Amino acid sequence: MPAPVVLTGRRTRLEPLAPHHVEGLARAGGEDRASYAFTPVPHGPEAARDYVERALADQAAGRALPFAVVRADDGRVVGSTRFLELDYWQGPLVWPPVPGVPYGDPRTAVPDAAEIGNTWLAAGAQGAGINTEAKLLLLRHAFETWRVRRVSFRADARNLRSCAAIERLGARCEGVRRAHSRGLDGTVRSTAFYSILDEEWPTARAVIELRLAAGAPAAPGPAPAAMTAVAAVAAVAAVPGGVGPRPDDMDGRLVRA
Repeated sequence: MPAPVVLTGRRTRLEPLAPHHVEGLARAGGEDRASYAFTPVPHGPEAARDYVERALADQAAGRALPFAVVRADDGRVVGSTRFLELDYWQGPLVWPPVPGVPYGDPRTAVPDAAEIGNTWLAAGAQGAGINTEAKLLLLRHAFETWRVRRVSFRADARNLRSCAAIERLGARCEGVRRAHSRGLDGTVRSTAFYSILDEEWPTARAVIELRLAAGAPAAPGPAPAAMTAVAAVAAVAAVPGGVGPRPDDMDGRLVRA
């Protein structure tokens, strides 16, 4: 499994999630919670402690590599993010494949594909470029240190702002899986899936870095062959009797990028 690592940017520092982050996570999650309609965010010290324990259990099992998001200028914990869905494609071909199991010594194995997710920020840290820089740090580590072939993302298809933020990274929408899983609100949700491939990374990186240098959110990357999540959700909703969420059912509280 990949070793924990500290990733540092100008606005943001990603630290391996640890028990000493519990107090900071509880404080961050206790700010205005209106933007957490689709994202599980701990509320209070006990919930934050349980959140960290579960994340570290996933890390110990090789399923995830979680981070605390720390604001660089004051050292304050402002949220969390992680690598998950780690997949390994090295070694002899085994059929059927066993996802998430590395070949050889698991202590030195690095993944060939990964997902970035479970990201949330305190209300006061949203819209300041912290999320964009955190994604840049994670993507750079995945593509340039691990040399992965693909990084994927997913979002509740109703969370249009989160979908737009992912697309601004240059990720391509692979489609919307209808009635995919149970949502945070208890309803059955559709899920939008995205990815960036290794050959797409140089272009995506250049766009993200340019926008961060200008102090603006990442600009939309080119996706001529991909349907955007907003269009995909609209297409699903337009089908009579379709399974997808309809505009009049959407909760207006969106996770801010």
